[in-house]
Amino acid sequence: MLTLAHSPCPNDTFLFHAWTHGLVPDAPQVDVTYADIDLTNGWLASPEGLDVMKISAAALPEARANGYELLPCGGAMGRGCGPLVLAAPGFEGSLTGRTVAVPSLKSTAFLLFRQWIAERGEDPEIVVLPFRDIMPAVRDGKLDAGLVIHEARFTFQKFGLECLTDLGDWWEQTTGAPIPLGVIVARAALGPERIAQVTAALRASVEHAFAHPGDSREYVLSLAEEMDPAVAQSHIDLYCNEFSQDLGEDGRKALERLFA
Repeated sequence: MLTLAHSPCPNDTFLFHAWTHGLVPDAPQVDVTYADIDLTNGWLASPEGLDVMKISAAALPEARANGYELLPCGGAMGRGCGPLVLAAPGFEGSLTGRTVAVPSLKSTAFLLFRQWIAERGEDPEIVVLPFRDIMPAVRDGKLDAGLVIHEARFTFQKFGLECLTDLGDWWEQTTGAPIPLGVIVARAALGPERIAQVTAALRASVEHAFAHPGDSREYVLSLAEEMDPAVAQSHIDLYCNEFSQDLGEDGRKALERLFA
């Protein structure tokens, strides 16, 4: 049996549902671990690394260095779906000397944030917090700003926060490329035949998700951080797209541009 790790976020549970629930004929059986992407990034160089994992696109070079291969489907890439930098209303001036919370130091979001502040010549103090704790901490004045991902695009107004910048918009205006957020990798040691089986199962699961979106609804909501069905659906609509079905030439070029 294969081991698989992906986040409990709606886009991942939506795409993996058919495979992990026996709806893909002849697919390899999997033992699923739900883990935020910061954990899976950290597992790449450790014995805890599983056979198949969802990781940050920014961690792909490390994944390759540690014996993982990129799979061509199941990831998160697109347009208008980038990380946000949030602050309390009335925030003015530079981030230099201010405290900014980020959910991970190995994430695509943090890589983009580093590039953005370098372009602006700013030097904030960085602290790492669990994703769910960032917006409350900024709201309560414990931090000056926060870098957020996932459902926060749809919920930050509930915390009384404002968007300082949309890093996805910044990336797209700078490069013209879609923004690569997350990718699926598999251990090269599985061998070409097994990796081909995994890829086929994942692709079939993605195709099933798009063809039968209602099948996974209860499962998606049971694991979502934000239980509002409308928010979960907005999350799926934003992060699940043609790049989830296949990275294609545009997707691979976007990854190359990120690492360049």
